[in-house]
Amino acid sequence: QVQLVESGGGLVQAGGSLRLSCAASGRFRSLGRMAWYRQAPGKQRELVAQSLSGGTTNYADSVKGRFTISRDNAKNTVYLQMDSLKPEDTAVYYCNMNVRGVAVWSDYWGQGTQVTVSS
Repeated sequence: QVQLVESGGGLVQAGGSLRLSCAASGRFRSLGRMAWYRQAPGKQRELVAQSLSGGTTNYADSVKGRFTISRDNAKNTVYLQMDSLKPEDTAVYYCNMNVRGVAVWSDYWGQGTQVTVSS
């Protein structure tokens, strides 16, 4: 069984920074796409940023220039550096990874970490 464990959320003032981490553990062969999603109260979950195994990264327009996704394949970890935070960034942030098991690829989710940005 694969588990994704997130850390790094919290309360920060507008303009501040936070760094989220998500580490994969368990038995698997490799990791492919890694991504961060967020869900604010009353809204649908949305993609924030993704990192493909070939190195390509993509960002939601709302976070471009402020957030940076990175990955450390040796540590099976994905990060989200969030700078110049705004109150509208307040949400529960979830990491998502595409994991190759013995024979198939499957999607896994972290437990979510709360990010609250005060004005």
